[in-house]
Amino acid sequence: MLFVIFGSNVLPMKLFLYFSVLLGLFACQELSKPKQKMITEKDIHSFANPQNTTMNHLNLDLKVDFEKKILSGKATIYFEKNNPNSTELILDTDKLVIKQIWLDGNEETTFKLEKPVLHLGQSLHIKIKPTTKSVVVEYETSPDAPALQWLEPEQTAGKKYPFLFSQSQCILARSWIPCQDSPGIRFSYNAKIQVPNDSLMALMSAKNPVKFSPNNTYEFEMKQKIPAYLVALAVGNIEFSEIDARTGVYAEPSMLEKSKKEFEELGKMVDIAEKIYGKYEWERYDLLVLPPSFPFGGMENPRLTFATPTIIAGDKSLTSLVAHELAHSWSGNLVTNATWNDFWLNEGFTVYFERRIMEELYSKDYAEMLALLGYQDLLADVEEIGANSKDTKLHLDLRQRNPDEGVTEIAYEKGYFFLRRIEEVIGREAFDKFVKNYFSTFSFQSMDTDNFVKYLEKEVIKGNEDIAKQIRMQDWIFGVGIPDNCPKVRSVLFEKVDSALVDWKKYKKADSLETKNWSSHEWLHFLRHLPKEMTIEDMKILDKAFGFTESGNSELQAAWYVHCIHKHYTPAYKALENFLMSVGRRKFLTPLYTAMSKYPDMKKMAIEIYGKAKKGYHSLAVMKTNEILGLK
Repeated sequence: MLFVIFGSNVLPMKLFLYFSVLLGLFACQELSKPKQKMITEKDIHSFANPQNTTMNHLNLDLKVDFEKKILSGKATIYFEKNNPNSTELILDTDKLVIKQIWLDGNEETTFKLEKPVLHLGQSLHIKIKPTTKSVVVEYETSPDAPALQWLEPEQTAGKKYPFLFSQSQCILARSWIPCQDSPGIRFSYNAKIQVPNDSLMALMSAKNPVKFSPNNTYEFEMKQKIPAYLVALAVGNIEFSEIDARTGVYAEPSMLEKSKKEFEELGKMVDIAEKIYGKYEWERYDLLVLPPSFPFGGMENPRLTFATPTIIAGDKSLTSLVAHELAHSWSGNLVTNATWNDFWLNEGFTVYFERRIMEELYSKDYAEMLALLGYQDLLADVEEIGANSKDTKLHLDLRQRNPDEGVTEIAYEKGYFFLRRIEEVIGREAFDKFVKNYFSTFSFQSMDTDNFVKYLEKEVIKGNEDIAKQIRMQDWIFGVGIPDNCPKVRSVLFEKVDSALVDWKKYKKADSLETKNWSSHEWLHFLRHLPKEMTIEDMKILDKAFGFTESGNSELQAAWYVHCIHKHYTPAYKALENFLMSVGRRKFLTPLYTAMSKYPDMKKMAIEIYGKAKKGYHSLAVMKTNEILGLK
């Protein structure tokens, strides 16, 4: 008989093996314990009733029609029954034409589309049986589906082929897919997309092709479960260039080399992010550079970030946006806000993580520049919204409102400074450990504010009244305005810019300013702090010295044109019109149209420009600009 020494005891081999098996079983049970599951409030922006039936997989089979500007085909929805007595599946839709529905692909069933509800679209009620596992919905989208932007060839870089892209956040996925359109409901998906010809490539937030398909059909797989707002589609004359083994860039051919050069540090960013907060869970991280009508800087679609070409400055100075979208691979895509009232949980963490990536990539001074610009944006938003407005709370109340109204600097920058305050109180090492555990514990789940508060109390505050008083969590999350314990940001690089501004105000000699090595961020700080009493002659001197009007750097152009509007600097008017005609990013359109609307002559000009430009704007940009200019 064989014996094994176990501690200070000698055990027969059979007995040792028996105990080993038992220990193994206990270990397996521990490892296989389900992750902590959140019980969250009902999503007020979805008709779905996940308590009864929860969507868990989507199969899409769609044809792209550029002439009619529609998608048509079938969506197969697989679901779990949480209530065995449930007799219907409720999906979100918006302007979809529902043609026919089958149970499990073979038995036709009845359905009802309810009346449209403002902001929410229509609920689709499908009759199901106790044994039903899936429904097949044959449908087509509307030509004016809010999520879909159909571009004519002349609106693209190549001017030869049309282009289509989706923007599903916040609740626009329902306008091109019948689904349970709530960030708290996650599902995997497969898709087959047929395009009109072999010069067009289809891409999705999934495993993507790198070459054109000879039969004009592309198939996709997204194994990981994601919420509906992260399902994305783009179709155009697109090519791919690899950066490293797991990163690369897609763009129109004429933009590809320029884009690759600008984003050549993509792989390094992923490595840095993993080093800080753990494994990247999405296999590849690629970037698609869209035509300029894209309404946002970027969209964090898993595996394939959609990005605006306005961040291509030629010097990598605006690539912090890419770090932001990459950070969403953890905060937002991995752990998702359960409802749009909890939007800050996506964006506050993401801004914090973005700046940590940039700090590691460039320097602390560089990251502090970004933080100070962010603080300036936050102050401007609080002033515009009103310091006592409930919309300055992190935890929002968006009842009977479009959740897009919650997309302000409050979620991004107030969220960032709250997390930075926690880091200040407990130290970076402890904070990193907390965040890493947070992402690990709740990966591929949703989180709401109440559950986050409980988790923070358990893992960080731990009953320590001194820590609680220093952080003041309630003031940050549920209070209005900016708490007076907001972290102070100091940028050495901006202090040098401030010194240059003093010299400019004193001597008005642009050629004497030391600006040779300034980045876009330093120039932006300079432009934001030009004196209000500046004259037309002052502007001519600055423009002659630095070429702001024809800069080519969209961030600087937008900041400069605001001054041009307020000062009625007519030499910039044509360039301003060209800018508004060629850029669809809301970050730039909103302040420019807002400034123009304050002066009767400029408002008239704004309406004329907008009339020509809006066909190239996404529906989200159109909605906001209509509001600014008082148009229907």
